[in-house]
Amino acid sequence: MKICLISFDSIYFDHHIVNELKRQNIDANHIDVSKISYKYPSFFKKIMNFFSKIIFKKNLKQIEIERIILKQIELIGYQDIIMIIRPDRISKKTHFEIKKQASSYITYIYDSCKRFPIDHLLNGVFNEIFSFDIDDSKKYGFTFITNYIYFEKKEIKSDSKNNYKAFIVMSADERIQILNKLADFFTINKLKFKFVLVGKKRPKNLNENIEFSNKTFLLSDYQKDIENSSILIDLIRFNHNGLSFRIFEALALQKKIITSNLSIKNYDFYNTESIFVLDTNNITVPLEFIESPFQPIDNAIYEKYTIKNWVKTVFKI
Repeated sequence: MKICLISFDSIYFDHHIVNELKRQNIDANHIDVSKISYKYPSFFKKIMNFFSKIIFKKNLKQIEIERIILKQIELIGYQDIIMIIRPDRISKKTHFEIKKQASSYITYIYDSCKRFPIDHLLNGVFNEIFSFDIDDSKKYGFTFITNYIYFEKKEIKSDSKNNYKAFIVMSADERIQILNKLADFFTINKLKFKFVLVGKKRPKNLNENIEFSNKTFLLSDYQKDIENSSILIDLIRFNHNGLSFRIFEALALQKKIITSNLSIKNYDFYNTESIFVLDTNNITVPLEFIESPFQPIDNAIYEKYTIKNWVKTVFKI
C-alpha cells in the first residue's frame, strides 16, 4: 500500500503519522508544504504579485507552491491514498489535480471549520473527511476521530519530583483573560507554576508571573517543563469542540489536566480525580484536586487513542 500525506507541518505534529505508517510497513511519503521555500526571482515579481492579489485575486506565490506540490506527487507516483491536512490552504482546482493521483483522496481537520472554513470543498473533492470536532462532524457529516497520542506512555512521576504544579504554553489570543485569572489563582495560593505566552508584543496587564516570548517554538523546546509539571493546562480556543494535542500528551505523560473544554466529559477516559473542567466565569480549582495523585486510566481505553490505532482506523489498514 502506498500512502502520501500532504500537510503544513510547521509545529511538527503531522510527521508522526508518516512515521507510524512506516512502522506498519506502509510505503509512506510526506510532502511538508511548510518546508517548500519560495523566493521571488526579482523585486519586480514581488510587486507584481502584490497587485495580482488585489486586482485579480490571484496569489502568484501560492500558485507556484501548488505547482511544486503537484510535481512532488508526480515524482513519487500514483498512490492508494493521499491525505491532506489544512485543505483550506490549497485551491479547489489543485485539490482536483491531486485527487487524480490516488485511488482515495481524504482529509483530516484538527481545527474548527469556523476558524478555517472548507465549505467550498465539501462537494466532490474528498472521498472522506475526518474531523476532531464533534459539532462539525454532526453538522457536515464528517467522520469523527480525535487527535492522537504520538509517543510512548511514561511512568507516573512523583509529585515531589516535579518543579511546577502546573504548566501551559500558548499563543496570545482571546484566551489571555482566562490565563491571567488562572495565574492570579495560582499566585494567591502560592502554587509554583510556569505559564508561557507567545506573541508579537507582551500584552498590557499580563500577570507579572506569566513569561512572555516573541519567538516561535516547538513543543520540544518546553519538553522538560512539561515533564516536570504535575498538571498540564489546556485552554480551548473559542468555537472549538475537539480535544487538543495537550490532552493526549497529558494522557501519555500520565499527568493531571485542567481544561476549559467542556466536551472532555463525554470521553471514556474522563474522571474527576485526574481531570478538572474550569468554569470560565469563576476561575478556581479545588486545592484537593491540585494536591491529589494522578489516577491512571484503563489500558484498553488508553490504546484507543494511540497513533497506532489512529492510523489503522483512518487508513483502514
